[in-house]
Parts: sequence; C-alpha cells; structure tokens
Amino acid sequence: MYRKLILVINPGSTSTKVAVYHNNSPLFLKNIKHNAEQLKDFPSMSAQYEFRKNFITRELGHAEIDLCDIGIIIGRGGLIKPIESGIYEVNESMYNDLLNSPFGQHASNLGGLIAYDMAKALKGVRAIIADPVVVDELSDVARVAGHPEFKRYPIFHALNQKAIARNYANSHDQKYEELHLIVAHLGGGISVGAHEKGRVVDVNNALDGEGPMSVERSGTIPAGQLVKICFSGKYDQQTIEKMIVGQGGLVAYLGTNDGYEIELMAREGNEKAKTLQNALSYQVGKAIGEMAAVLKGNVDAILLTGGMANNSMITDYIKSMVKFIAPVIIYPGEDEMKAMADNALRVLRGEITPKKYI
Repeated sequence: MYRKLILVINPGSTSTKVAVYHNNSPLFLKNIKHNAEQLKDFPSMSAQYEFRKNFITRELGHAEIDLCDIGIIIGRGGLIKPIESGIYEVNESMYNDLLNSPFGQHASNLGGLIAYDMAKALKGVRAIIADPVVVDELSDVARVAGHPEFKRYPIFHALNQKAIARNYANSHDQKYEELHLIVAHLGGGISVGAHEKGRVVDVNNALDGEGPMSVERSGTIPAGQLVKICFSGKYDQQTIEKMIVGQGGLVAYLGTNDGYEIELMAREGNEKAKTLQNALSYQVGKAIGEMAAVLKGNVDAILLTGGMANNSMITDYIKSMVKFIAPVIIYPGEDEMKAMADNALRVLRGEITPKKYI
C-alpha cells in the first residue's frame, strides 16, 4: 500500500538524527555519529550538507525505505532571520540564508539545507522547518536592553517549548492559544519563556549570555566585571566567548558538562556540586518569577522540560521556589523528532499551510 511518509532530519554538531514516521508512529529511527576526523576538513558547517545527506540516503537504503513513499521532509530549523512561530516552507530565500549563514553558523542549519535538496529530487514533496531557535514574538517593551547600541532578541528552545505547551493544553482539553504558561527548558542551555495565548512574549537568549547558567553556559554574568576582563589583556575574544558558551556554567566550576555525573556528585555528598546545582536551580526559579511578572501573575501552569528535568534535586528546588505562582508540571526529557514529525503531519493532512519565509 502506498503511504505518504514523513522524513525527519535533525543534525547536531557531531551527529545526524534521522527518522521516518507514518502518521504518529516511527517506522525508522537512526542517530548517525560523525567523528572529528570525518568533519575536520570542512571549511564551514554548511559545507557538510552534501556529506551528511549521503549518510542519510545510505541509511534509508539499508532500512529499505523507498524515497518515493516520502510525502514531506522536515528539517531542524537553524539560524535564519527572526520569524514568528510556525511552520515554514524551505524556499530559495531560506536556503540561501542557511547556506551562506549571515545570521550565524549552527549544525541545525543543515536540516533545512538537506531537506530542501532531497525534496527537489522527489516530485511533489515539500521541505519545511518548524519553530526554529530564532522564533521571535517578543513584545516591544521586552526588546529594550537599556542602551540604544544594544537590543534584546531571543534564541531559545522554541520547538520543544511550543510542543510541551501544546501537550499540556491538549491534556487539559484546552487550546494553547487561550493559556498563559511559563515553560522552562532545562538542557545544555536553559531557556525560560512566558507564553501568552500562543505567543512567547518574553524569553531569555539561551545561547550567548542571558538568563540562568547551565552546565556549559554562564548565563547572565555581571556586566562591569565582563567589561574589565575583556580589556584586561589576559584573554582574547574567542576565549571570552567560550567562557560564556561552551566552557561556562557548571563545567567551569566542576570540569564536567555531564549533567548526570554532576547529579551523582551532589547525591553522594560533594558539597561544591550540590551548591552549584542548587545555584542553577535558584537562577531558574528567579527567571520563572520574572516571567510570572511578565504575565502579571496570570499563570495557568509552569512546565519544566528538557534533560535536566529528570533530576528531582533540580525540579524539587525549583518547585519549592515557584509553586505559589501556579501548578508545576514536569515533562522530563525532550523529543524533538516527534515534535517535528507532528508539525509535518499537520501539513501533510492539510490542517495547516506553511508560511512563506521572506
């Protein structure tokens, strides 16, 4: 029987996750690992897309999945111009931005590039992305940074935050567009968003120095001290950038960015690990309090998600700080592949028309 299948492509820095879904059911899941030796000769992230596409087609062939059965391809959204939430067709304009990277290079850029390239070879197949990290629905007052040379803009876990918010709404027989929610994604980066009737009206930039610290990101650090260290002559720009992203947060204090290892250290009585894990939780609790103020105290629920939401030491600490605001619901882990497939299914069924990227 001919089936319209959904191909999901989610590239990471050293891996490419691929899945094929029939409706809501996964038929094929594969996490393709790429070692440093394979990637070292590529001059840029976008230059890897042909290399990674070949891996994908090879794995689909091994799994005996006929590309002619693919009805739609969804790639992980990358660093493109700020856009509203939703599903977007990968058109030539988006393809060029993903390829040339004027808004920054990131492994997720490859998702749209590969989807576009594969869809071109399949008659009548669309390539789409959904809720990329650059989703921007901030209110005007939330954009003001305190000096005209600076501007607040979000980079956050839009795909997972939106998916979890919709899951909560569906489980309570309500519409996401009617709710006021605070969603905290607790992962390698941490983002805390205020969802007001389907729009994320305020959220921290989880990539480059705003909000709570995480296992490898410093979050907001004292601006005056940052200025002094920048002009101290001790560090170059690249080193300071790594202090903020990659070598900041808990890894800078404890020497590991393995959240589970840090949890075990804390549970086994390592006071330094416990204090730092509590500090991370404390900062998340503060950020949730800020978002409650953004929503003027009208909060239906607080949702905790991401990998670190599996750690009860962290979630219990956060709950103790914010449970007076609204019920706290925990959705441990994340499933980006299913969230992407669900968005693609809405398009495949004709329930939604993809937006145009301009």
